[in-house]
Amino acid sequence: MHCALQAQDGKARALNLTLSHSQVQTPVFMPVGTQGCVKALDSCDMSQLLDAKIILANTYHMYLRVGIERLQTFEGIHRFSAFNGSYLSDSGGFQAFSLSENTKITDEGVSFKSHIDGSKHFFSPEFALDIQYAINSDIMMVLDDLVGLPASDERIADSVNRTSMWAQRSLAYHQKAKAEGRSTTNNLFAI
Repeated sequence: MHCALQAQDGKARALNLTLSHSQVQTPVFMPVGTQGCVKALDSCDMSQLLDAKIILANTYHMYLRVGIERLQTFEGIHRFSAFNGSYLSDSGGFQAFSLSENTKITDEGVSFKSHIDGSKHFFSPEFALDIQYAINSDIMMVLDDLVGLPASDERIADSVNRTSMWAQRSLAYHQKAKAEGRSTTNNLFAI
């Protein structure tokens, strides 16, 4: 990834991100493709009508509905969705928050029951990246412990500390994956 400053006004900045699949100018409109595609639009609509450069894909839903093996068969989301632009994948942290009745968060990661069939799953910071490697997203977000507000100071501190610890684990894992040649086009971003 290459990031170039295009303009600045006070603290506001406009950037040009050169990613593996597209150039993205910020600020950017990023459609949400929860399951790899935007509802009611196909890849031609995204490219030709919206001129979308990047789509947000949801790691949790891609894992449960599409699966790592199928994504690997397609060599990632780009061939699976027929969209040649870039993808940003979230980590699953928001789903752990929004589906909290089905989740348990510890320092090791997030245990959850699928909202689809009740099956049990576990996302560690490392496994969240493994899923995102299968997605082959251009930008991968680290697993986070999202907290709803209002919350106690103690819960907020726990969230910040846990998310920071998970970010450090994610960075170490990503650096190892890059050294092994497993992640040459994926860029890790913090929450």
